Amino acid sequence: MTGPKTTPKRVLISDALSPAAVAIFRERGLVADLRPELGKDKEALAAAIGAYDGLAIRSTTKITAALLDRAPRLTVIGRAGIGVDNVDVPAATARGVIVMNTPHGNAVTTAEHAIAMMLALAREIPQADASTQAGRWEKNRFLGIELTAKTLGVIGCGNIGAIVADRGIGLRMRVIAYDPFLTPERAVEIGVEKVDLDELLRRADVITLHVPLTDKTRNILSAEALARTKPGVRIVNCARGGLVDEAALRAALDAGHVAGAAFDVFSVEPATENVLFGHPNVICTPHLGASTREAQENVALQVAEQMADNLLHGAIRNAVNFPSISAEEAPRLRPYVALAERLGSFLGQLTEAPIRGIRIAFEGEVAGMNIRALTAAAVAGALRPFLEGVNMVSATEVARQRGLVVETTTRTGGGSNYGSVLHVTVEAEDMPRDAAGTVFQDGTPRIVEIRSIALEAAFAPQMLYVRNADRPGFIGQFGTLMGEAGVNVATFHLGRDRPGGDAICFAAVDEPVSPDLLRRIEAIPHVKRARVVRF
Repeated sequence: MTGPKTTPKRVLISDALSPAAVAIFRERGLVADLRPELGKDKEALAAAIGAYDGLAIRSTTKITAALLDRAPRLTVIGRAGIGVDNVDVPAATARGVIVMNTPHGNAVTTAEHAIAMMLALAREIPQADASTQAGRWEKNRFLGIELTAKTLGVIGCGNIGAIVADRGIGLRMRVIAYDPFLTPERAVEIGVEKVDLDELLRRADVITLHVPLTDKTRNILSAEALARTKPGVRIVNCARGGLVDEAALRAALDAGHVAGAAFDVFSVEPATENVLFGHPNVICTPHLGASTREAQENVALQVAEQMADNLLHGAIRNAVNFPSISAEEAPRLRPYVALAERLGSFLGQLTEAPIRGIRIAFEGEVAGMNIRALTAAAVAGALRPFLEGVNMVSATEVARQRGLVVETTTRTGGGSNYGSVLHVTVEAEDMPRDAAGTVFQDGTPRIVEIRSIALEAAFAPQMLYVRNADRPGFIGQFGTLMGEAGVNVATFHLGRDRPGGDAICFAAVDEPVSPDLLRRIEAIPHVKRARVVRF
């Protein structure tokens, strides 16, 4: 007599995916429905999603909180590619849905596209092709430049940027790189000269961007930055739209300060119109960076393997919102993972100078837990404000690739007012930044120390961090500014090292804090720094 049959888990594939990837799902005993038309039809996708346990996507399908509300069975989303900006990751996390990506499957392809765009830009190949095929033999019109001995400036020297740098060196270019996480040792290893952003702008003949789009990198090539570039510079963007102020770039092209630009990505996509379109010295492609047969196959096979392992065995690989944790330890460890990630994120958002290392100290009961997962969570939090695709699984490897030193210490004995305390320190080139936290009995992570100053605060989605001298009048002026701006303060926490010494304010707010309000807070007498941090 046999037991009841188990209903196979079902996977929906809502974007085009390799047939070999579909075969992996089916060979593992999963029901896989390939319906790529749903990626462009959000209403049809919402109507269908409720019947599936897994969802495999590329870049077309948009995963919103509203869509997730229609997916009660969904436990895993697999993105074939590195970027997950088409997925509402916080909403997925809140619903217990794991979001996986494939961070390395298309790195070579994207790097090669950047090099191809650079070569096409240098020799005006698209313009010359159009002219020749139109019957005009304009041999003297297209006078390009030779790349040998030119200076290539790489903004962002992670996995893709390092490959571009290597190819640039192969073209006998001088390669300089700006990356806050690139250590001098790693720079020597890959053969580039590490410089700050201003020096890169001043020296580079060609600038290529390979950073994610974050609050810190948005418009990294602003009008002001473009004005500091070398006259005749050429700019290549195969990373993310929004890294370059497109209107400012058009003005610089019209003025002749920028000799040319090659863009594969745009601030609004699909880009049916753009301020750069139509300029004779601009080359555009429709987000083809990862579009080769090899890359499409690699990321498709990788995401199918990862999702199948998760649905059948509970394994978690390359998750952007959860670390590798066994089923037995997950309930106890989960709030400490959240604490470690938020402490790291807090310090990462405050850090602007290049990071040299990250130290995590575990004190009390937490020292006997899975500190590897907790370390990865803290590192991921610290790096995520700068680097796209960093997750709790890949964080320590990303740090290693950039030469960042990650140190951990444990102390099982007491010495604190709390049973368990995590101390996180981010070592930057200008100064170290540190914070500590614990988990209360109700499972709520709390921050209990900032810059060695004791205070106690729960994390909120948006908070204000203010460092000031402990002088009378700050609280009143702060409250007045917030009230005048219509920003409600949900919680307000203060700490100081001594009367009249250094003080810290950490406040949760219900409304967005505008740049103007932040500037006015910083203008309060004795305020040394004010920052918005988000969790």
